[in-house]
Amino acid sequence: MFSNENEIRELFSKFTGQKVLIAGDVMIDAYLRGKVDRISPEAPVPVVALFQRENMLGGAANVALNLKSLGANPILCSVVGNDKQGDEFFHLLDKEDIGNSGIIRSNSRITTTKYRIIGNKMQMLRVDEEMDTDLEKDLENELLQKIGELIGNEKPDVIILQDYNKGVLTPAVIEGIIQLSLLHQIPVVADPKKKNFDAYHDIALFKPNLKEVREGLKTEIDPGSLDSLQSAACRIHEMQDVTIVMITLSDSGVFISLRNHVSFNPVIIKAHVRSIADVSGAGDTVISVASLCLALNTSADSMAMLANLAGGLVCEQVGVVPVNKESLLKEALLLFNGVK
Repeated sequence: MFSNENEIRELFSKFTGQKVLIAGDVMIDAYLRGKVDRISPEAPVPVVALFQRENMLGGAANVALNLKSLGANPILCSVVGNDKQGDEFFHLLDKEDIGNSGIIRSNSRITTTKYRIIGNKMQMLRVDEEMDTDLEKDLENELLQKIGELIGNEKPDVIILQDYNKGVLTPAVIEGIIQLSLLHQIPVVADPKKKNFDAYHDIALFKPNLKEVREGLKTEIDPGSLDSLQSAACRIHEMQDVTIVMITLSDSGVFISLRNHVSFNPVIIKAHVRSIADVSGAGDTVISVASLCLALNTSADSMAMLANLAGGLVCEQVGVVPVNKESLLKEALLLFNGVK
């Protein structure tokens, strides 16, 4: 864990300028906000009187947004549709000053969009417009070629594989990126989903949530038991040759296990009491902070502590929003001094 305040401040200053390549499923998070004061006469459902529409970067693009907010330079790689929503996605990237050189547009796919209906500051309904079939072989090859070029030109400090089961991270793409990372000696962090859970081998950090571990390993896990969590982590360490396993436990905090030769150093970082407004996007924030810590050789327990704080911070706000760097630094200093 951190030994003094200066160590924390120095880490945050080093976030600035770190290059992070993010590959995975991108999407648009669309918000339709309104006021609810009556029930529809057509069905027992609330009527939302719309007063605002807002589009935001989502999925792996939200990871890029979090990294940008922390001062890093994100290099986003994905596939979107050659459609109106794809145009909007490029507009949003430009608005946030995030490059699009790693984004491929395809006539055979659509741009994933999640519409969230917000009434009286509460989410009432979500409508997903998406395609979740795997990329065709030619798109896999095109994406890998582009990622290989970007790795060679940009020389990222860490690579994030952000999987939302929308078909961009196919087994072939995952394997290809990991091989490139080994060739260039770049650490890889993966945020998996059930479909390709066991496809992530020879990587530095594996960050599933509790549900994904249960589904991926087909076993029950007690989030309050260090032994139960460590048993699951050991299976991942051994089967997938992963150095660090970080499991997010929702309101129970974060579990982290570091494999050091033949021994393990597991710990549970408890969650802090907060007023939770929306858990959407918290996982994106956690992996963003953890990846920067990994790139800067931060200890596993310090990494988990900061990632846990960051995930909690964004849950206090409605909607998918990136973490605020100054707020996170302030909370980390308060925690170090025993105030939180």
